[in-house]
Amino acid sequence: MSRGGTYAYFSDQEVTNNTFAAGTLDLSTSETNIIDLDSMKPGDKVIREFNLSNIGNLDMSEIVLNTEYSVTDVNGDNTGDFGEQIELSFLINDSKDYTVVYETTLAELSQESLNLVRANVIDPEVDGHGAGLEAGESNLFAVKFEFVDSGEPQNQYQGDSINLKWIFNAKQKTGDLSLPNE
Repeated sequence: MSRGGTYAYFSDQEVTNNTFAAGTLDLSTSETNIIDLDSMKPGDKVIREFNLSNIGNLDMSEIVLNTEYSVTDVNGDNTGDFGEQIELSFLINDSKDYTVVYETTLAELSQESLNLVRANVIDPEVDGHGAGLEAGESNLFAVKFEFVDSGEPQNQYQGDSINLKWIFNAKQKTGDLSLPNE
């Protein structure tokens, strides 16, 4: 004989509602027009300072500079690249004096990206936490632009101009594993 019946059991349910919010990575610069020079001649040098600021809430481990430029050859007589005549020195202010941390030409810089953190252009001493740019921090650095005097006639560059575009790409620091009770 078979018995039918109902089984009773206890149950309980808890529901949790969780929120995950992504942080922000927001790089800002004090200048949108870094340099605007007229009438440069071989041997001229000019230094321009500007700030890069992390106005987001995530720390940046890398800031990579990509360079693009175009030359306007007024007379159509250039036998070389005007960008090879412009030397750049990236400087940090070290106790009221500039220290060169990276040197290149404009032509070379346009061929490869420059990681400003690895090149120490973003000064690791600024925020005391090591390499990168911490959330809410700024970093002042300078760039010296020099129209190199080759010692040879450079008449082909008279009246020419360079249109320079710098693109700064920031990358966040690696994600952290947050353990309970930390």
